[in-house]
Amino acid sequence: MDNLANQDSSYLKQKQHEIVSKKKTYLFSKRLIDIIGASLGIILLSFLFIIIAILIKLEDPKGNIFFCQKRVGLNGKEFKMYKFRSMVSNAEEKLKELLKYNEVSGAMFKMKDDPRITKVGKFIRKTSIDELPQLFNVLKGDMSLVGPRPPLIREVAEYTEYDMQRLLVTPGCTGLWQVSGRNSVGFKEMVDLDLLYIQNRSILFDIKIILKTVLVLFGSKNAY
Repeated sequence: MDNLANQDSSYLKQKQHEIVSKKKTYLFSKRLIDIIGASLGIILLSFLFIIIAILIKLEDPKGNIFFCQKRVGLNGKEFKMYKFRSMVSNAEEKLKELLKYNEVSGAMFKMKDDPRITKVGKFIRKTSIDELPQLFNVLKGDMSLVGPRPPLIREVAEYTEYDMQRLLVTPGCTGLWQVSGRNSVGFKEMVDLDLLYIQNRSILFDIKIILKTVLVLFGSKNAY
């Protein structure tokens, strides 16, 4: 699927040049905040990481603690995104049987009562704890603390030129979509919110989104 990086390449390069030329100082500051924030997060949450890892292993000793999945990032570049495993080991195989139950429109799959989710998985998804290993993706530079969520390869294959604009910036652990309704927001609305963020992003905007994320982290009724 490497050809995804070349899809509408001239369009992406033109738009990316416009964004980078205007945001050099912002991008430098953003990367610095990402490194400091991710490092502190990993250190402060290390005990929680250990507890969650033990719980996952106790429920399913044969499965892996972490779930790695190929995602599409900046300019269509593919990378491995890390999460705590919240589903059964053969979740990807079972997905084909569940696609007909998709509860959101567009190039995205969401199912509220997904039978693949484990007991521990329900808790860490509800609280978004399953997303914490993405702090390592932030350190690597594949992701940022704030930005559009990185899509799956199969999702990008269905993107229109308009949707492809989501790939003009580094994807994030949280973003405007997550603090604006998350799974209750459809695909089109998600794209609109991501593009609104891209057009107006700043350090202050990023900080506001991070603070909002903390507020909704344990109280969201839309996470699944």
